[in-house]
Amino acid sequence: MRRLAVRPAPKRLIPMLVILVAVVAAFAAAPRVYSNQLLLFNTIVYLVLAQGLNIIYGFTGYLPFGYVGFFGAGAYGFSLAVLHWHTPPLAALALGTLVAIILALILTPLLRLSGAYFAVANLAASEAVLQIVSNPNLTDFTKGPYGISLEKIYNPTLSYGAAVVTLAFTLAIVVYLKSSRFGLALQAIREDPISAGMAGVNVVRGRVLAWLMSALVAGLIGGIFAWYVSVFYPETVFDLSVSIFAIVFALFGGTATLVGPILGVLILYGIYNVIGISTPAYFQLIYGLLIVLLILFLPNGIVSLIDRGTRRVP
Repeated sequence: MRRLAVRPAPKRLIPMLVILVAVVAAFAAAPRVYSNQLLLFNTIVYLVLAQGLNIIYGFTGYLPFGYVGFFGAGAYGFSLAVLHWHTPPLAALALGTLVAIILALILTPLLRLSGAYFAVANLAASEAVLQIVSNPNLTDFTKGPYGISLEKIYNPTLSYGAAVVTLAFTLAIVVYLKSSRFGLALQAIREDPISAGMAGVNVVRGRVLAWLMSALVAGLIGGIFAWYVSVFYPETVFDLSVSIFAIVFALFGGTATLVGPILGVLILYGIYNVIGISTPAYFQLIYGLLIVLLILFLPNGIVSLIDRGTRRVP
């Protein structure tokens, strides 16, 4: 049987690279002209998480409600390496990312599920990890429910720079998936895994690799978050709202694209910071209306407005 002929689209590579460079350069330069570095940092965090969800959901169709579990695993892997082994921050980031990848490998059997079953099982797994790290009996190792303090390595400038590099790395992964045979194979798996397998695509391998890539970027930005804030509690890095925000941002902008999650974060997180903090009731109303209108009229996200009826959106 002939293997699936999947060809990348080189003409789309240059626009995507331009977007990547523009976004990364903007956030690298922004602290020089905008004093609220925390807002910029949080925006980067959600950009990475939204793109991480894009990798696993946009390209394979798996929607992980407990995606924050990888974020929290990265934060704790980083923090415990610093606390117990006095690991330098950059090396600790590698260890924290490794913890997130190991967690993803442990949860790989969940990929046998699909739809709501996968989403709920993933959410339960994330909650289980939270219960483990916040267990008072493990206070000597994980600090239990009392939180973690990393004040000795507090360095918002370096950690912000690491976040910018992580954003560039994450966007580069999405550019690769959008312009490579592997990325097209993943989309074939999303549309019809049986037909993709019959055409020569290794369905299991594709799903697992996308799963690990999404866990990698979430774990990496989780470790950087712990480095940046330096003091946090288990509920902070395993907060379900982090997953929900990232999912909504990605879906609002449009998945399986590079620009969709970027627009989703910039628009919705921008609205949240303008009206959500001071007037949460109005924010929830506007947020709800935007999502309802999106589902009714733009099910493919706002990127569908850029080039309606085509697949040329970067």
